[in-house]
Amino acid sequence: MPRAEDEDLDRRSLHERIAADLREDIMCGDLPPGAKVPSTVQLKARFDASNATVQKALQLLKDERLVVGRAGAAVTVREHRQRTVRPADYMAPAEPGEPYPWLRESSKDGASARSELLEVAEVTPPADVVEALHLPTGGSALLRAQLLLIDDEPAELVQSYYPLEIARGTAMAKRRKIKGGTPALLADLGYPPRLSVDRVSARVPTQEQYGLLQLPGDLPVLRTLRVVHSDGDRPIEASVLVKAGHLYELRYEFTAPPI
Repeated sequence: MPRAEDEDLDRRSLHERIAADLREDIMCGDLPPGAKVPSTVQLKARFDASNATVQKALQLLKDERLVVGRAGAAVTVREHRQRTVRPADYMAPAEPGEPYPWLRESSKDGASARSELLEVAEVTPPADVVEALHLPTGGSALLRAQLLLIDDEPAELVQSYYPLEIARGTAMAKRRKIKGGTPALLADLGYPPRLSVDRVSARVPTQEQYGLLQLPGDLPVLRTLRVVHSDGDRPIEASVLVKAGHLYELRYEFTAPPI
């Protein structure tokens, strides 16, 4: 239970605080997919709120695609309201004839997954990408930007950068999709992925991210800077992956060191 002094520090409106508590119930599984959200009467009593305030809170969750329902009917938690992503599943190149790993993994639960290629260009990357790829200050890299969609809803914005000495003159530099994805192409070029390092942070979305991902309200996004290394610890790819923070969780598995 929150302490009185904690509530005094929470400057959000009451409907935003109600939505936050219900969002946590959904995310942790106390309200699983398909479950009915407590009735308006129950929520009014739980949060000491008016009917209008409760409805505003529920509308926030509807806008966030966490619940579904209409006025006068029960509101339920949406199926697949949150997806668990295992980054390790996406490192290996696709086998010949197999789809890009993200498409394969995202379609496992029956969803329809696809990607839209947004841009292919030589650009000056963000400073953290310049550092990750060992580029000189102000150096350029090849950018391949795409939007990943699940059931036609934006799921993730991916901006991948490649050293020009690797990417120039290859299929990566052309504005078209690459069969099997860039990991398979890099392996064919003699740069097999050996190590992937993720740096994950929660951020306020930029204007571009907000628009492309069709984000609701001012919820944070998960930003992953993923650097892929090949033989000799050479960085061959640095990707900035951005997804809605309220719809995804990342799962990492570690082996305990020997005692």
